[in-house]
Amino acid sequence: MSFANLGLRSELARAVAEKGYVTATPIQSQAVPVVLAGRDVLAGAQTGTGKTAAFVLPILQKLGRANGRLPRALILTPTRELAAQVAESARTYGRYLDLRTNVVFGGVSINPQIDSLRAGCDLLVATPGRLLDLAEQRALDLRSVECFVLDEADRMLDMGFIPAIRRVLKLLPPQRQNLMFSATYSDEIRTLASRFLREPATIEVAMRNATADRVDQQVYRVPKEHKRHLLAHLIASGNWHQVLVFTRTKHGANRLTQQLESSGIRAAAIHGNKSQGARTRALSDFKSNRITALVATEVAARGLDIKELPHVVNYELPNVPEDYVHRIGRTARAGGAGCAVSLVSPEEAPLLRDIEKLLKRSLPVTASPAYPVSAAPQHLLPPDRLGEPSGQGRGHAHGQHLRGSHPRRGPQSAAGRNEHRSGGNRGRGRSTGQRRALAP
Repeated sequence: MSFANLGLRSELARAVAEKGYVTATPIQSQAVPVVLAGRDVLAGAQTGTGKTAAFVLPILQKLGRANGRLPRALILTPTRELAAQVAESARTYGRYLDLRTNVVFGGVSINPQIDSLRAGCDLLVATPGRLLDLAEQRALDLRSVECFVLDEADRMLDMGFIPAIRRVLKLLPPQRQNLMFSATYSDEIRTLASRFLREPATIEVAMRNATADRVDQQVYRVPKEHKRHLLAHLIASGNWHQVLVFTRTKHGANRLTQQLESSGIRAAAIHGNKSQGARTRALSDFKSNRITALVATEVAARGLDIKELPHVVNYELPNVPEDYVHRIGRTARAGGAGCAVSLVSPEEAPLLRDIEKLLKRSLPVTASPAYPVSAAPQHLLPPDRLGEPSGQGRGHAHGQHLRGSHPRRGPQSAAGRNEHRSGGNRGRGRSTGQRRALAP
């Protein structure tokens, strides 16, 4: 459907056209008219389907023009990056409207946000924690909110934000329009929806828990201690210029970033312990191809606005199988092609089975190529020593090539405590691996 047929006012249509958009995505063509009609909405849409515009455009149209100092629309997101992205989209689409959009999130000083709210706000984008902080300081009044949006509700659930959301709902007026967007539809999500949505219109542009059809999904079976070597080889031999790599923990993201750098691959880490400035710089460097690999935790990667991302790598499989859907949804955005690679150690076999059970199909296993294994140190080496063995390796000489994996028993660590409130000890298990073999 053309944007011209969605009934948008001329100011919004002009802004959309200037962005180069002509045809609405399925979620946009279905959601915009329903939101404009004033109905509550429960929408299922993966990242990259254009869901932000699906609720931002009709909200801007319904707000009309600035009216008073209190926010009349509230969009709640799970992460800082997503909040910033949504706010930027609202400002871009609303550039020809007399409306004020503010964004508030943690990790930065609260005082400028208080000053900005006092100056007046029509549309507010926020993360739950900072929103409640502002409300507790009486710097924010939500009694005039006419439309409430809960974006990426499944991520909110995984991050343990449901109690905070309940507190936010108590601050809102009882009569309002509610919109809820989620990439997956678990039973918990449907229970949450039933608590505040009133006879919602259900919009689902993808099958329940389905992954993007255009994503080429590959699995490599590899010992845990050899993952970094195989990843470096895939990036270098495949001439990958942009790859988003997922780890389960913040410490793991930092360690892998240093290991990739020691292999001559430009990399940066992004996670919750990084300052907002560092996260912004890393994302900017990644978008501009100043770095090749962006290593991220699940939480930090949510809402990253990266167009035409060609490669996503699951360096470690997620404890929660639904997170696999989120991760690979970062590639093949808006109909483009993409590749999702998972490096699976023997210990992660139970996690892979959980993912395949969710997807209702087996993922193809690709034979590992010959790749060099060196005893690289854990810290970042100076440039003149990149790739030199440190003497602390696991018995493999520098320059040796391996194919496949070898048995390595032992329970998987309960990683990801800082990123996930659910999942617990899922994924603990033991599995025999494949034989190690020298490449010819």
